[in-house]
Amino acid sequence: MAELLGGSPAVFVAVVFAFALLIGSFLNVVIYRLPIMMERDWREQAEEASKLPPSNLPEGPFNLVVPRSRCPSCGKEITAFQNIPVLSYLLLGGRCAECKTSISVRYPVVEAVTALLAAIVAWRFGFGWEAIMGIVLTLFLVVITMIDYDHQLIPDSVVLPLVWIGLLMTLFHPMPGADVLFIPSRDAIIGAVAGYLSLWSFYWLFKLVTGKEGMGYGDFKLLAALGAWLGYQYLFTIIMMSAIVGAVLGIGLIVLRGRDSQLPLPFGPFLAAAGWLVMLFGEQIQGVLRLPF
Repeated sequence: MAELLGGSPAVFVAVVFAFALLIGSFLNVVIYRLPIMMERDWREQAEEASKLPPSNLPEGPFNLVVPRSRCPSCGKEITAFQNIPVLSYLLLGGRCAECKTSISVRYPVVEAVTALLAAIVAWRFGFGWEAIMGIVLTLFLVVITMIDYDHQLIPDSVVLPLVWIGLLMTLFHPMPGADVLFIPSRDAIIGAVAGYLSLWSFYWLFKLVTGKEGMGYGDFKLLAALGAWLGYQYLFTIIMMSAIVGAVLGIGLIVLRGRDSQLPLPFGPFLAAAGWLVMLFGEQIQGVLRLPF
């Protein structure tokens, strides 16, 4: 099997795409349930400390495995056949098989985008450990992007393992055939520290000047993770790309859709997108920007 995947790039990309579709279905579960799990935990702690009234959060065991997925409208349990990534959504016409309530198109979109991004990573790196770890980073970034978009929150349970994985990968440097990931320990450690401190410093400077919080601590940790994976040399590129895209999108939303300029815009998705692009095309991007790093 390894010989087939290594000898045929097209087969490797196709296998990754199909496998990532299945993983994308699980990522939908993580994106939806993890914030609820965190809120339940916070609520339980608050109730113990201050005797708050009962909340309307789900009762009973609730984690990434239990309970089984159900229709949010009628509560009908979703069968394995109805949970095939993308295909089930199309066969059911985007509706619940029981009550015919519309199902958000977001679920198959997340599955399809996850598969497409993973396939691009497989195409870029080819069969090997660098592609596998690049896909792992991609999956983490998808979860971080969607949760931050929904809740303006980057969970420690997602971003901190990403930091540690990036640092641990340096133990295998140099990795044969790897030219982007599996960087030297020095580059990763400096990248993690500098990534965190750069946004931490900006946060406090912005708060001292304006009295407002420009970003959250999750953003510091995400940039630290990207620094651990990609090295300190790409931090400025990631920050600049994410800041420019974030500013353009924010202005566009205000002008075109009348978005309130006082409403916060999550920064995590822009950091994640910039980090993913730098992972794939970092040298080319720096060449275009002519950055001396």
